[in-house]
Amino acid sequence: MKSLAIVTLAFLVVSASAIDVDEIVSNASKAAYYQGKDGKAKLSMTITDAQGRERQRELTILRRNNDDESGDQKFFVYFERPSDVKGTTFLVWKRADGDDERWLYLPALDLVKRIAASDERTSFVGAHYFYEDVSGRHESMDTHELVEETVDYYVLKSTPRDSKLAEFASYRSWIHKGTFLAVKIEYGDEQGEVYRTYEALDVQQIDGYYTVVKGRMTDNRIGGYTTVTNREIEYGIGLEDGLFDERSLRNPPRRQLK
Repeated sequence: MKSLAIVTLAFLVVSASAIDVDEIVSNASKAAYYQGKDGKAKLSMTITDAQGRERQRELTILRRNNDDESGDQKFFVYFERPSDVKGTTFLVWKRADGDDERWLYLPALDLVKRIAASDERTSFVGAHYFYEDVSGRHESMDTHELVEETVDYYVLKSTPRDSKLAEFASYRSWIHKGTFLAVKIEYGDEQGEVYRTYEALDVQQIDGYYTVVKGRMTDNRIGGYTTVTNREIEYGIGLEDGLFDERSLRNPPRRQLK
């Protein structure tokens, strides 16, 4: 795929006989959400509606993996621009073996809103991305099968174990063999129609980790797409667990967000 044309691989591709589906899924999750002990990135988000009108968002995201290697994580998102969303914060406590906890703070209302599990697959602050897209979907929520293999990609079909917890019937992921990054994901409905598509548009190696620095989510049902560009990406910066407390929703860690 052209989206990974900039990536030069200096290692052998893993063959299908040496890896099973569960390992592919696990490696893809690690590549997307677990690079390094922790991480920070400045994001530029452009929301383009069906009429071609654009809205801009500037935000910073902090992420920390749990010390016990359980797979638990914490995410903190701070919105910087435009002025009508400045100060909005989003906090996620990701549980590997249970329901995630998510909170959204709206400064205009001085309101902390709990994001229920039923709302995880709804729009993230007006974008074509969902709340669940920010911190990832649990591997155990779906069954996975390898439906195709090419020279460069594993193509997986994933189906939700509980159809009531997802608006899609299944989704297909193109996992790059060399990096285990999902460079394309297509979400389909009961009729097999693809209505939502994620694409990795630019991948670069940062601090030794292959990282998606530009991605896009397109929604054919509502029209339009959201493009996210990651800037100033850092890994292993020593973020403390206390930064990811509910108190940080109203009082964000200014020094770490600079």
